[in-house]
Amino acid sequence: MDWSSPEIPSANECVLGPLLRRRATEQPDRTYAVFGDGSTWTYAQTLRAANAVAWRLSELGVRHGDRVLSWLPNGPDALRVWFGINLLGAIYVPLNPAYRGRLLEHAISLSGAKVMVAAPGLLDRLDDIEGGELEHVVRLLPETWPDEGGPLVEPDRPVEPWDPYAIILTSGTTGPSKGVVCSYVQLATSGGAAFEGSFGRDDRYMVNLPLFHAGGTVGTYAALLMEASIALVDRFDTSRFWETIRETGTTHVTLLGVMATFLAKQPHSPQDRDNPLRHVFMVPLIDDVQGFATRFGVEVVAMFNMTETSIPIISEVDPPTRGTCGRVREGVEARVVDEHDRQVPDGTPGELVLRTDRPWAMNSGYWGMPSATARAWRNGWFHTGDAFRRDADGEFFFVDRVKDTIRRRGENISSFDVEIEVLAHPRVGEAAVVAVPSPHGEDDVLAVVAPVAGQSVDPGELISFLIERLAYFMVPRYVRVLPELPKTPTAKIEKHRLRAEGVAADTWDREAAGIRLRHEPIAHPLTH
Repeated sequence: MDWSSPEIPSANECVLGPLLRRRATEQPDRTYAVFGDGSTWTYAQTLRAANAVAWRLSELGVRHGDRVLSWLPNGPDALRVWFGINLLGAIYVPLNPAYRGRLLEHAISLSGAKVMVAAPGLLDRLDDIEGGELEHVVRLLPETWPDEGGPLVEPDRPVEPWDPYAIILTSGTTGPSKGVVCSYVQLATSGGAAFEGSFGRDDRYMVNLPLFHAGGTVGTYAALLMEASIALVDRFDTSRFWETIRETGTTHVTLLGVMATFLAKQPHSPQDRDNPLRHVFMVPLIDDVQGFATRFGVEVVAMFNMTETSIPIISEVDPPTRGTCGRVREGVEARVVDEHDRQVPDGTPGELVLRTDRPWAMNSGYWGMPSATARAWRNGWFHTGDAFRRDADGEFFFVDRVKDTIRRRGENISSFDVEIEVLAHPRVGEAAVVAVPSPHGEDDVLAVVAPVAGQSVDPGELISFLIERLAYFMVPRYVRVLPELPKTPTAKIEKHRLRAEGVAADTWDREAAGIRLRHEPIAHPLTH
């Protein structure tokens, strides 16, 4: 299948029900999933487990197009509930197990779902909130349920490629979460764009990102598309990462956010290359990509993706250009534009907007939010909300979230660029850079950091380190050291909280410490 083709793939090529049935018929004994406890499912066992869920949900009245909430941690039950929902042609709406209170209430209400499948340990959280339209809350499916679940379930009408497989909730870092409506075409296109050419029947992708996140669902589905397998673990664990890679026989993995930084800052070991891992999707790239690839014996690929898109930008293997996200893949158009959607010159930051040749290859809007959908899709392009710049060679570089850019004394600063340099410090494990009000107007720069486990960070020493790596106007005025940074349920740093807290009592001020930076004029070459 050519995943960059403008043609819509058939239901047999991209819809879960037909795909899973075909794999279970043609390769019933082939391993599809390896779990953290060492248990495994073949393709046939995966179908039987999902079919049992589908039967139970159908008894509760779930039909094609209905939304079903899945509130489960990563593991066999989360997988069979997702697949069982889709076997019926219903829409999978996964919730983060960390949800509670108003965040949980908002998600349930937004979905309009009448049925939820939940882990027993989470059910008490429902007592203090409004349950929206929920009519049935099914406890974690008991082990006593038969795997077979009767004859194979058939949806009450055909499931089409453009039908939604899921509504995935965004993190809600700047406001209430939005439900991204994702079609089977979008999911399959994402899997093909990322994995085609590097992933086959003998490969295994580690799903260490949650199944309520596009980073978890895309790899899971790519394995189904390409007759491969997955290792489904509960979470990313730095200390056990390589041990788990070896135990599960993992060949492919995604390292998102600070995951690669954490691994790179572990002590070197003679066993660093003793692993089956071959291919790492690294988002974003760390500073020393070549060093990481050589140390661990892997190839590294950068990319840009969102829940709303389908891997529009991807790099070559072991990209030599520092900080790149790659180039636009075939089948995608990308522009960098100003606030009026006018394309800006190469090298100039602006908002990344996208569209695809293939219909349904990106999100189908935000569930129940027509105004937000219209804003995002204005003028026929999807507006990512991310600031990028494009160079003359066609490579794209992430600059910042549009709302996170900092304006300091007439200079525009990318918080992302500053964070990359802060994270280059060997004792910094996590970093977030935000704007805080300056007494001189505009913004000052605050860096909030958490040290590598067992280490400490001295603010003055960190600033000395940054002075050698950053333009003078980018060097943070303030440094705040915390044990760990606050995060959303999808592990994104909550910059809005750090901005709101601002210059707290425990914040170090370099100007108060006597470190003041000034512009250094460059002498004209004819000046003596």
